[in-house]
Amino acid sequence: MKIIDADGAVLGRLAADAAKRLLNGEELVIVNAEKAIITGSKKMIFEKYRERVDRGHRYKGPFFPKAPHMLVKRTIRGMLPWKSPRGREAFKRLKVHISVPEELEGREFEKGPQLKGAPKFMRVEELSRKLGWNA
Repeated sequence: MKIIDADGAVLGRLAADAAKRLLNGEELVIVNAEKAIITGSKKMIFEKYRERVDRGHRYKGPFFPKAPHMLVKRTIRGMLPWKSPRGREAFKRLKVHISVPEELEGREFEKGPQLKGAPKFMRVEELSRKLGWNA
């Protein structure tokens, strides 16, 4: 089981790396999901995700997550062949947490793919709060 710290990691790069590992049969746990970053202007990022959340019907779906850990998990799911048994099995080997759970404290974490000097970015937690997540 590999534990990846998403603090400061670029969400897309983290998701691509995680999807590749999951398809190779690894079990992954991602911690500090709310501290991952999405690059680009805040206005553009918010509009893109607001459109996804608003799509569909309030009761019938499709439903898009607002919580940070579920947003990260959904991003990774988008990079897996979700409609095949292989993709579903890979997705079951993934766990994503907000902050670090007690059972994982004191263990060594692997850093997610970092980006140095991103001029414009938004943290996943900030995006989630703007989308209406209350925690």
